[in-house]
Amino acid sequence: MGRTLGAAGHGRQAGWRKRSLSNFGQALLEHAPALHRYARALTGDRSRADDLLQDCLERALAHMHQYQPGTNLKAWLFTIMHHLFVSELRSKLRHPEAVTLTDLEVEAPNITTDSATLDDLDTALARLPPDHRSVLMLVCVEGWGYQDAARILEVPLGTVMSRLHRAREAMRKHLFAADEPGAMS
Repeated sequence: MGRTLGAAGHGRQAGWRKRSLSNFGQALLEHAPALHRYARALTGDRSRADDLLQDCLERALAHMHQYQPGTNLKAWLFTIMHHLFVSELRSKLRHPEAVTLTDLEVEAPNITTDSATLDDLDTALARLPPDHRSVLMLVCVEGWGYQDAARILEVPLGTVMSRLHRAREAMRKHLFAADEPGAMS
């Protein structure tokens, strides 16, 4: 015989869902800064990074029932973001957008460090292929291990290691090219 819940039972169940959603939402917000850094590195644009972060958090909330409690929430969120970014790239390849001069924006730096160095770093990151930039950001900036990065990106461990090596080499060549003898500015 099935047991039915009375009005009080439904109220307790709804209360549990609200508390669970609240806790889950709070956990999402704790990871938002790291996710935003990753989104910024992937997209190379603050506005697009904000959109990617919002899409990621919305997707996580909509699919919170698929998250397995006790597993690494941060890795789950990075995986969602990676999938969203790759989907966006594939969509843009299928449907390229025309770029007009009004679409191009120049953002003023909001940090008081050496802007030439930050510009060089931004330029070097932007020159990396997206798959190399993803690995570099996950391992070097966010501090993920190779195994974790491989799980997030859903690629073999060797692929993570080779992409990271290539990304580091490309960054080194770009950032230190001006310091090498005979280099042209």
